Amino acid sequence: MIELMQFEKEYAVHVYETGPDGILSIHALFNYLQDIASDHAIILGFGREALMRESRFWVLSRIYAEITQMPKWEDRIVITTWPNGTDKLFALRNFEVCYKDGRHIASATSSWLILDRITKKIQRPDTILSKFYSDLHPNQSLLRYASKLDFHVDDSDISDLYKIKVSDLDINLHVNNVRYLTWVSDTYTLDFVLNNVPKSAEINYLAESQSGDVVIIKTMADQADNSIIGHSVIRMNDNKELCRIRIGWKGLDNK
Repeated sequence: MIELMQFEKEYAVHVYETGPDGILSIHALFNYLQDIASDHAIILGFGREALMRESRFWVLSRIYAEITQMPKWEDRIVITTWPNGTDKLFALRNFEVCYKDGRHIASATSSWLILDRITKKIQRPDTILSKFYSDLHPNQSLLRYASKLDFHVDDSDISDLYKIKVSDLDINLHVNNVRYLTWVSDTYTLDFVLNNVPKSAEINYLAESQSGDVVIIKTMADQADNSIIGHSVIRMNDNKELCRIRIGWKGLDNK
């Protein structure tokens, strides 16, 4: 079973996954990562259905990616993923994204939680995962794991109000993780998008949101490095912070 610990999948970049620059959008890249993570978890025996039978489910808590370059429409890429053990309450998973000829596109790490379906309490992953697969041993990661994002966006730009729609929801009737990144991407101007590409992205998911919730996005450049932009997604009715996102950018001349 050790050979199953690493899983590889090829993706074709479709035109509807690119932005106005013809480059794969950052939210489409993160969709790929969640897709392959789900597929691999099923193969290893601890996918969504297996956990649901135990009245538990997966929640993505944090994810971090460093990006060398983004592929373009009609490019074919290969993503490799593997579980990387546990850290306290987190189950860890890594990713490598490359062109078919081996050229590097991106590396990513992610931290997942397992919640009880009824109580919503966090379950210890080492106890649960060992029940499904006993050979999950951690490997050293070359890329750091996402940390707790701590920045202030009080003196910031504020987006228009956005009411969460049915198309934003996932199978659990909560907002799909990648939708937050899509909303944040829409706060940038067309000129900025056409002249810059992402070099990193880090996300902390803090709370769930549902259909009918109204949110705003607060945005502020990092004081030490204005190429890094921080975003905070806030639910208006209770002022609850749902998500924090930090994206690093580089100009096309520097890619």
